[in-house]
Amino acid sequence: MQIIPAIDIKDGNCVRLRQGEMHTATVFSEDPAAMAQHWLEQGAKRLHLVDLNGAVAGRPRNELAIREITSVVGEDVPIQLGGGIRDLDTIERYLDDGITYVVIGTAAVKNPGFVHDACYAFPGHIIVGLDARDGKVATDGWSKMTGHDVADLARKFEDYGVEAIIYTDIGRDGMMTGVNIEATVRLARAIKAPVIASGGLASLADVEALARHEADGIIGAIAGRALYEGTLDFREAQKAAGAG
Repeated sequence: MQIIPAIDIKDGNCVRLRQGEMHTATVFSEDPAAMAQHWLEQGAKRLHLVDLNGAVAGRPRNELAIREITSVVGEDVPIQLGGGIRDLDTIERYLDDGITYVVIGTAAVKNPGFVHDACYAFPGHIIVGLDARDGKVATDGWSKMTGHDVADLARKFEDYGVEAIIYTDIGRDGMMTGVNIEATVRLARAIKAPVIASGGLASLADVEALARHEADGIIGAIAGRALYEGTLDFREAQKAAGAG
């Protein structure tokens, strides 16, 4: 299992939010590309980028910073990127820029046909991000709850051919209160597509608990605030995950 450092970009800076609220942004670096280089030097095997402004606007807003990151990272380390991806042209442009996987979130729930088309046009490059609370999916930066069951939606996208599902427990993201292990494992067992855990990773105990379920299909865990605030050491987390 991989530990995947998150680089959330707002106004060109690397930030972290609490529970997706834009006004809670803490700036950790004014140079996201340098932050990407830092995680590479620490031994990261994959990076997770989010265009926060893009997620709000519904279209890319930090392409310059993203291109700077891809130029630093090169082709050896996969980069997955979400935020404001609403059409096939945007996907194509990002893939051309060096992004490995695009993450479709709100648009996947509101327009499943878009995911179907994207998987057909760009096989092997599409990940769906599902944000949920109490097993129900949320959209629009977590501001709207839907009646969709997360496992049912995940199975639909699996049938379309998505590369993986990123599962975020929105009650815990950015709060460092621990990953919702039970809900993450439940989803991983319900589908065949790989699952990447997200939201609340806080300690080596979280990492070890997730890693025990790698055989259930949990291939990675996205880590954000805990890494940036130093409560979780990346190299130790990699070792605990079995990837270091």
